[in-house]
Amino acid sequence: MSKKSKKTEAAAAEDYKSALRGLQVELVKLQRHLIKNNLRILIIFEGRDASGKDGVIKRITEHLSPRDTRVVALGKPSDRDTQSWYFQRYVAELPATREMVLMNRSWYNRAGVEPVMGFCTKAEHEDFLQSVPEFERMLVRSGTQLFKYYLDISKPEQKRRLDDRRVDPLKQWKVSPIDKTALRHWDDYSAARNEMFARSHSDDLPWHVVRADDKKLARLNVIRHLMSRVDCPDKDQHLAQPDGEIVFDYADAHLQSGAIAP
Repeated sequence: MSKKSKKTEAAAAEDYKSALRGLQVELVKLQRHLIKNNLRILIIFEGRDASGKDGVIKRITEHLSPRDTRVVALGKPSDRDTQSWYFQRYVAELPATREMVLMNRSWYNRAGVEPVMGFCTKAEHEDFLQSVPEFERMLVRSGTQLFKYYLDISKPEQKRRLDDRRVDPLKQWKVSPIDKTALRHWDDYSAARNEMFARSHSDDLPWHVVRADDKKLARLNVIRHLMSRVDCPDKDQHLAQPDGEIVFDYADAHLQSGAIAP
């Protein structure tokens, strides 16, 4: 790499660090406002394997109060969970007053991984898609601010990231048996995602799609978008301006145009 290229790369990294720090200051302002006004926020992150959910969540929570911030990443359901109302184990993780909860995958497992991998029946899948809008409206009516982000990546980028996981000793904990099927079931996951969008997106419960092939741009713009949507009197309006090419609300037209990976 030439000296000029190294300087350009270093400058870009410095710009990212500076932009991220400014946005993390805005998140601290948001948390203070949330605590002061007895609010509660739930942020759902969905996306294909290796889409960058962990990285986005880490940057959001990095400087927030651990007492008032929780990350929820539930594992495989227990036998009792499978015999209970589907939403039951998620209800126990919902934010209390003055809390921000970030879900790394959520009840939308039943709209993606479960039907594709055969972990639920067609009837259970359909029941979920019929029930989830009203379940979420009930949460919103009760005072929970709900944000739903879908991190979208291209097939070549997913392959690159999954290959990297397998050889990077620091990422071994991320490797799962489902990784091996991710690329093979690409089209199945696309079809399940598209049905999830069609059945659970609405003006009052929107899905925000994040183009996440560039991890750093995705992280910055998720935070900008979140700050643009919350009511926080102290926020810097200039910083709360996401790139509409990176984060946008779901629409059928985005599937047709290729803005959402096919």
